[in-house]
Amino acid sequence: MIQADSDSSRRVAYFYNRLIGKFHYGKEHPMKPKRIAMAHSLIVNFGLYRSLDVYLIREAQLEELKKFHDPEYVTYLSQYMSENKVNFVKEYCSTNNDGVIPENLLEEYRLITKWSQNKNTKNLNSEYKVGDSADNPTFSGLFSYCQFSAGASIDCAHTILTGQADIAINWSGGLHHAKKKEAAGFCYINDIVLCILELLRIYVRVLYVDIDCHHGDGVEEAFYLTNRVMTLSFHQYGDDFFPGTGQLNSVGLGVGRYYAVNVPLKPGISDGPYLDLFKKVTSRVMETFRPDCVVMQCGADSLSLDRLGALNLSIKGHGQCISYMKQFGVPLILLGGGGYTIQNVSRCWAYETGICLGQTIDEPIPSNDVYYKNYGGDYHLHFPIQKNVENKNKAEDLNKIVSQVYDHLHNLENAPGIHFHDVPYSFYPNMELEKDEDDKMKMDMKQEISLFELEKNLGISDEANEISVNSGSRKLHSKES
Repeated sequence: MIQADSDSSRRVAYFYNRLIGKFHYGKEHPMKPKRIAMAHSLIVNFGLYRSLDVYLIREAQLEELKKFHDPEYVTYLSQYMSENKVNFVKEYCSTNNDGVIPENLLEEYRLITKWSQNKNTKNLNSEYKVGDSADNPTFSGLFSYCQFSAGASIDCAHTILTGQADIAINWSGGLHHAKKKEAAGFCYINDIVLCILELLRIYVRVLYVDIDCHHGDGVEEAFYLTNRVMTLSFHQYGDDFFPGTGQLNSVGLGVGRYYAVNVPLKPGISDGPYLDLFKKVTSRVMETFRPDCVVMQCGADSLSLDRLGALNLSIKGHGQCISYMKQFGVPLILLGGGGYTIQNVSRCWAYETGICLGQTIDEPIPSNDVYYKNYGGDYHLHFPIQKNVENKNKAEDLNKIVSQVYDHLHNLENAPGIHFHDVPYSFYPNMELEKDEDDKMKMDMKQEISLFELEKNLGISDEANEISVNSGSRKLHSKES
């Protein structure tokens, strides 16, 4: 049953591209972009998309990525070729066609030859942490994957800044471990930092809230020295749990001192104590910092039964964090993140999309969902959390965390006054680089397709869901009135 609450008037922008679910880190790797396609399928089949403004994700330009990331690192990522690919193409070209390079591989062969001759390649692999470990492998389309994730998060900021949305969602984003010039924790480009930098062009203060099981170290590090961004991370900590940062006394430096807030948790925490802690901390943060916008990383590895995380939240508990932040009435951007039991990740993000729309979903998975068989058992949206799991977080320890966070926040002036200086350049694409864009738009404005036709390509909709949309813009569908 889907129930609508009284607060369903907010405009929600939703970013998706069917290509995002086709990227593949590798058979044994826990990160599965397929989960984003699965979440989208549920959003469509539960009918939530009818109330969304749906945007097609674009690839971020190199210059946009360089607004945070080291230019050489971005260039390296854009040109990277895995050793397997290099060896395959070289071997194919040398053993087939009597040594004649096929025309369709000629340009690639030239690039590979140039890549192979670069004596610094192996050193750069090690320096940038790309392809040098099981965590951060190379795979087909790696850079495009990064561009899609970043492009959507940047455009989430655009829809908020331009008043086109009150809430913006990009489940393909939330890659919070990536550093300025280094891949880490399955993340290569930090879309969150790029999103926040864009918001800072207009807004004075931005709050970042992270409910992933892992500490949001890449985002914290990026803003560790500033008082315009407060980073707030709730995460599992201790026993060498990745990334090993985010202790309670990590509070920022310089003018950014006390603008980094960390809530380290032990395994086993369930909905009740987690939500009590979350509300106590975030309410005081909102009161003290008074942000113009909230960016929220909604990693679903804090759910029960995750392959990597050891927290014990239900989907409803996880979703209540979004409900609570939504009630402040501040512009809100929701991004994805971790989550490695993929059928639970998709359940969670579909449910939380409903929350943004003021709709509470509590019903079986639609039987016509293309991923229906992935939801074995009772085929319901919600699943039971683990029983008899010890919550290693004692009440007195959680109270001490709250008390210490309050002490840190007490050192701040309420809603600090900040001058507009060093405002980042706009991330809007250089329209001069878009060849014949105006002519293309004029032509495409005359061409209409249906959402049914669009979703039919994904195999996840039926004719009853047909809605007319305009293909001349990245906006694929507007909220039904």
